[in-house]
Amino acid sequence: MQRSSNVSNESALIEAARRGSAAAFTELVAAYREKLLRFLLTRSPSFADAEDALQDTLINAYRYLNSYDPRWRFSTWLYRIAINSASRARRPDTVELDELGDEESDPLRQCIADANRENLWLTARRLLSEEVYTAMWLRYVEDMSVKDISAVLERSVSWTKVNLMRGRKTLEGEFANTATEEKSKAYG
Repeated sequence: MQRSSNVSNESALIEAARRGSAAAFTELVAAYREKLLRFLLTRSPSFADAEDALQDTLINAYRYLNSYDPRWRFSTWLYRIAINSASRARRPDTVELDELGDEESDPLRQCIADANRENLWLTARRLLSEEVYTAMWLRYVEDMSVKDISAVLERSVSWTKVNLMRGRKTLEGEFANTATEEKSKAYG
């Protein structure tokens, strides 16, 4: 019951925003702002870049609001814009953490490298393709349906299901290997 009330309220806000109400648009995107920023942080080299991509996302959403198709969920449309904004904002001269050099020579780098190995999403970022990582993030962090993820990524539902499964298997394999290595180190 609550879900249909939220959808009708969202639809009313979209219509008001389309007629030019900045207040309606502000209220409309307020529910998505924090989630979008968290999502963009996974696709940006820094917090400032993620904020820039978020700002670009919201500006473009407002600018192109009349192109929104109500057959799709509003969140799906927003995430598609966010993906485009993040890919435009990505800097080609960004250095990955593992490209910095030998971790053993610097305790701080060693600590960072150890933390990276233990973090699920950093491991996923390292192992999975951009699209598979995005699909997994939208499914397991943002709790989007497979159908909505398919729309965001502009892929088929079958592609989305198969790649979610492949991503899970890749991560399971990585963590199984890591656990085996850690166990063998512990026993000599």
